[in-house]
Amino acid sequence: MGQPVRIADLARDLITLSGFTPGVDIEIRFTGTRPGEKLFEELSVDDEAAEKTRHPKIFVGRFRPYEWDRVEQGLARLLGLAGGTAAAVRGGLRELVPEYRPEGGSEG
Repeated sequence: MGQPVRIADLARDLITLSGFTPGVDIEIRFTGTRPGEKLFEELSVDDEAAEKTRHPKIFVGRFRPYEWDRVEQGLARLLGLAGGTAAAVRGGLRELVPEYRPEGGSEG
């Protein structure tokens, strides 16, 4: 995946490559994290199997198959829960996505 890149550096590069001047034409603001924002990205979860390939740094992810009817039913249920409590929505998400873990480990 290459070397990590600082987001501020990436923003400056994109502004410059677009023909603008950072801080003059386009301001860069640091707002902090927002509710639900992830601080890191998971490439896979423990329940997913990653098979090795010939290359030591490349794996093939094997994901659990879902039947489309079950996905549609789960989404319809979530839509119905959307106007309710946050706990009800989290419960519906856990039913649909067993790997879902609410931020901070909150279960309710």
